[in-house]
Amino acid sequence: MSTDPQLVDVTHDGKRRRFVFVLLPQFTMLCFASAIECLRVANRTANKTLYSWVNIGEGGEIATCSNGCTFQLDGDLGELDRDDTIMLCGGQDIQAATTKRLLNWLRREARRGAATAGLCTAGYTMAKAGLLDGKKATIHWENHDSFAEDFDEVELTKSVFVVDGNRITTAGGTASIDLMLKIIADDHGEELANAVADILIYSSIRTDRDTQRLSIPTRIGVRHPKLSRVIQIMESNIEEPISPSVLARDVGMSTRQLERLFRRYLSRSPKRYYMELRLQKARNLLMQTDMTVINVALACGFASPSHFSKCYRSHYNTTPYRERGSQAARI
Repeated sequence: MSTDPQLVDVTHDGKRRRFVFVLLPQFTMLCFASAIECLRVANRTANKTLYSWVNIGEGGEIATCSNGCTFQLDGDLGELDRDDTIMLCGGQDIQAATTKRLLNWLRREARRGAATAGLCTAGYTMAKAGLLDGKKATIHWENHDSFAEDFDEVELTKSVFVVDGNRITTAGGTASIDLMLKIIADDHGEELANAVADILIYSSIRTDRDTQRLSIPTRIGVRHPKLSRVIQIMESNIEEPISPSVLARDVGMSTRQLERLFRRYLSRSPKRYYMELRLQKARNLLMQTDMTVINVALACGFASPSHFSKCYRSHYNTTPYRERGSQAARI
């Protein structure tokens, strides 16, 4: 049930808003639950049916999320009311979940003026449908590299969520809470949004100016400004790696001091750490895009496919070609 029967319906004054959640195969439960619970709590707190929702998907019967739980759907992909807000819920294997029928349906509803949001990885589906051309958008950080390779006409950010006109994207997980709190605040005021956050015990509300990943010191468990700066430079220069001597110079250290810094705090050399970052990006591209292995190698700073394959096998105990094959088999 999407509404509490004891609540006062406010349809008569035009303030009620309906969200249509489209549950894609292998969607992430957290991004869906985070969004829908905000709406439920908003209704309860206001003691009015400010929001209603339905859950739909291809086939109109059952949707299975990435943790294996199943949901009974309210219906198939059909014609919506013009004032509905579409909430695409993505997750794993988003390319496989983005079917031709879904894309055609999205384009049709967009032409009719529907506002559309992509939660978690569903920004990919929106971009594939052409709904994000010339727009700002975000997507889960694991999918950031592959999205950037596939959709250069989209201005991709690393924000928690992005609202660009009637096109909305989130990074996934609890970012749905931040988005829904903004929507509630825009619709009915910050007092209600803050009350919803309080009930959810959500004490730090993020905005579209906040980035989705933890800070580098938090991620690596080390608070050393020069080490953090070097890692930031590395992460920003994957396609054209920078030598340790240049990295050291950029932060005012000698190469030997940089080596000692990495050995002390990360138990590896700067060169090895940099290689791991590049291989991690390569694996994401292999798993999430149709790029050739050669192009993946070039995008990650490897001059030759043979060197790339050797490094990849050493780190992941498999070759890039077998990695790509195993992904295709799962899909």
